Amino acid sequence: MKSTLMVLLGGATACLTVAFRPAAGPSAQPLPTGSSAAADLPNLPPVLQASFPKDTFNLTKYGAVADGQTLNTEAFRKAIEACAASGGTVLVPRGLWLTGPITLKNNVNLHLAAGALVQFTADRSQYPLIKTSWEGEDAIRSQAPISGVDLTNIGITGKGTFDGAGDAWRPVKKSKLNETQWQKLVASGGVLSEKKDAWYPSAASLKGNQLAAAGTPRKSLNPADFADIRDFLRPNMLSLTRCKQILLEDFTIQNSPAWTIHPLLCENITLRRVTAKNPWYGQNTDALDLESCRNGLVEGCTFDVGDDGICIKSGRDEQGRKRGVPTENFIVRDTKVYHAHGGFVIGSEMSGGARNIYVSNCTFMGTDVGLRFKTARGRGGVVENIFVDGVDMTDIAGEAILFDMYYAAKDPVPLLGESTAPLVIAPQPLNEGTPQFKGFRIKNVTCKGATTGILVRGLPEMSIKDISIENAVLESKKGLVCQEAENIRLKNVALISTDTAPVMEVQNSHNIALDGIRYTSGAELLLRVTGDRSQDIRITNTNTKLAKKDVQLGDKLAKKTVLMSQK
Repeated sequence: MKSTLMVLLGGATACLTVAFRPAAGPSAQPLPTGSSAAADLPNLPPVLQASFPKDTFNLTKYGAVADGQTLNTEAFRKAIEACAASGGTVLVPRGLWLTGPITLKNNVNLHLAAGALVQFTADRSQYPLIKTSWEGEDAIRSQAPISGVDLTNIGITGKGTFDGAGDAWRPVKKSKLNETQWQKLVASGGVLSEKKDAWYPSAASLKGNQLAAAGTPRKSLNPADFADIRDFLRPNMLSLTRCKQILLEDFTIQNSPAWTIHPLLCENITLRRVTAKNPWYGQNTDALDLESCRNGLVEGCTFDVGDDGICIKSGRDEQGRKRGVPTENFIVRDTKVYHAHGGFVIGSEMSGGARNIYVSNCTFMGTDVGLRFKTARGRGGVVENIFVDGVDMTDIAGEAILFDMYYAAKDPVPLLGESTAPLVIAPQPLNEGTPQFKGFRIKNVTCKGATTGILVRGLPEMSIKDISIENAVLESKKGLVCQEAENIRLKNVALISTDTAPVMEVQNSHNIALDGIRYTSGAELLLRVTGDRSQDIRITNTNTKLAKKDVQLGDKLAKKTVLMSQK
């Protein structure tokens, strides 16, 4: 598959060919330009690039001192304001620069020289409470360490590092640390929960978390109403809102209080060779959250964080639907994700929708889930036209490929010792909060080690539709679990599962094509079908004789529910 990305560079338009590799594995080569495999992919709109005059404004000329002790907030402000007057680059030289929040301005490229470390202060009082957004809804939070609002032509570049002092903000569960780590954390200060199983940086942080856990968060949008829980209101680290022509390139950004890189309602984003690092136990520390953004390229990045890696969002529930701005027209490629909740993720806050997303040549190592598409009743929104070609995964704790419209509810997949049949999800009436997943094309995927190879879990009132998975090798405990779905096609998929009773499970789904399925010889059961709404399930080009039993049907299902054409 191939798509063309038009890029405007200094007034000249260039054309980048986005090629998807023909086979899984690190040694596979890109398709040549003009391959017929790209026939079903549209061209994406232009991604306008940021560009800056050559003028350079050295931070030291504005009073900055690189001693790790001097607070350089005012020096950053002066340098950025001076640069914005005519445009150019603010140069942060090698050294340790302590600072409070940095606010970007139009036509400014903040450039960190190699060896530059911008250390944001752990003094939470330096971050004023402001009206902003949190997890897809309007909220009061602390000001982000780096932020920009309503800007055009901005950049953050260079091989230096930003450190967000996230340890001063984030709560930590005792279960996440070994005993030595826990004792060291407790000795550092802060407060413990009543059960002594969680640490909080302060009493204000604990109070805010308790209010949230009790389901009684404050609905006010007046910052003064939150002074007593300000430490709970962790900021996203790099927050860009309604900005255009953004260049983020080469830097490392780490130790974030919450989400790490968060463009909201932005256009024309280029994110290239950026490294995001957070502790694996760091709550809400997503690497990249593209929320209601249009037109962009993410490539060559490395993410190792405590929550989702590459995440597509578009607002939460009623506010997201009212905003009505999908994240669309993005290419994500050549990126590695470690120790995240999900490698490439859409949702769960996707109420404005997502479409025209292309993912290729990515590697996920040690993530909880590989390809993670999640939503829930109440979200609304449509996710469609998602293309994935070339993803390799190892040591996935949960699902290699997950489509879940029942997110945050009890997992209907049975636990050890429980019934092997999935639980029935009760239907609810369709309304504006009913989400939709449709039109996914996934190919050339390998996974070595997961709990489940593929889990598709729709809603009885709104099935997951039109999913194609082709050329995949998935080594896992369970093979396929498919609930409340229609028009699902697996072609040339190897389900190398240890739990072979059954290899594949289908419930209340129809128009399911299982073509060229490979599985472990001697499997107890190849396919179990349950649910009185299951129909039109086809097994073709598959050696069903390798299993001790080929098909098991639930009560009230006729034999014609499953049609087999043996290989």
